[in-house]
Amino acid sequence: MNRYIRKSSKTVLQTFFQGLIIFMLSSSVVLAAPSKTATSMPSYKIGPGDILNISVWKEEGLQQEVLIRPDGGMSFPLAGDLHAGGKSVSQLQKLLASKIKQYIPDPVVTVAVRKIENNKIFVVGKVNRPGEYIGTSYIDVMQALAMAGGLNAYASSNNIKILRRVNGNIKSMLFEYDEVAGGYKLKQNIILQSGDVVVVP
Repeated sequence: MNRYIRKSSKTVLQTFFQGLIIFMLSSSVVLAAPSKTATSMPSYKIGPGDILNISVWKEEGLQQEVLIRPDGGMSFPLAGDLHAGGKSVSQLQKLLASKIKQYIPDPVVTVAVRKIENNKIFVVGKVNRPGEYIGTSYIDVMQALAMAGGLNAYASSNNIKILRRVNGNIKSMLFEYDEVAGGYKLKQNIILQSGDVVVVP
């Protein structure tokens, strides 16, 4: 009897903490500030409609909010017109620095994504609210699952796949929900890119 009570208590606690995680992540999606530093999300690719905060250290005249045009292009003082679409923030920083150094020695350029336009994520399979989700900020796998209402009772929680199209090919990445929720294998909780599909079997 005592063994049964201990097992039941453990199950209740696990359910409680999973629910708490979903609640906290759902709240963070709504309340999280849209700005992040350029180095914090190295995998994100800049796209049309994104709004960037760009600054050059110790150069007050070189601090601007920049909108990425539909063709992926942008303009910035001293750097002129250049293509930012498809580049990571670190790649854009290096490109801007290479242009600006013709006028300013060793420029320190900072790029921060203030707003992401049409960041479409798809969550399908055994979740409570499958469908398409659009965010204006960075969304990781746990946040996407929380937005989809969490896993349902029949989900295979440690066999979730993230599907991403890379150069015309589909890349599949494993996501083990129980491991990540327990504080393990946190590197699996990647930042999702627009068009990614989270499949919960």
